[in-house]
Amino acid sequence: MSHLDYEINKELGECYLFMGELDKAEDYYKKAVGSNGVHPDPYIGLATIAIQRGEYDSAMTLYSKAHNVEVTDKSFAGMGLIMMETNRQIEAFANFSEALTLNPSNMVALFGIIRIGHEADMVDQAVPFLENYLAIDPEKHEVRYSLAGCFICMDKKAEAVEQLEMILEIDPANVEAKELLAQI
Repeated sequence: MSHLDYEINKELGECYLFMGELDKAEDYYKKAVGSNGVHPDPYIGLATIAIQRGEYDSAMTLYSKAHNVEVTDKSFAGMGLIMMETNRQIEAFANFSEALTLNPSNMVALFGIIRIGHEADMVDQAVPFLENYLAIDPEKHEVRYSLAGCFICMDKKAEAVEQLEMILEIDPANVEAKELLAQI
């Protein structure tokens, strides 16, 4: 099969996955794997389907296959997600960290790191990843708000206030930022 067949099958897999038609998505991803086994994307797609079905072991195997083809932030984030869902917080945090080292804008890994930071009392370790992200996209208020929340947990109120004021400077009507500022 040609590279064009691979691209078409991969795209169709992504479309059906987006529409929630897992069986059709799976068929096209498998065709993509068969047509050109040198890309990680179909394995990542199949792993995403496995996660949605709650088949974590199968998803982990597929992420490993993707990893063997090419190490990407998506496979690290996916493995982190599985580890987080199966209560392996420290391993999950490590995978999310790897994902964010490769791509500081990987939102799955970013929100995973925020969640584990709070659950596993590792907020201080999450902060640098949030700061790296904001250096790229300073107007992403959800991330800045999460950073303020981390600072509050670390008892760094002045830093939290500074982050909330930055949100309100750009978006004066931001209710969450106003409420958190009032609490401080």
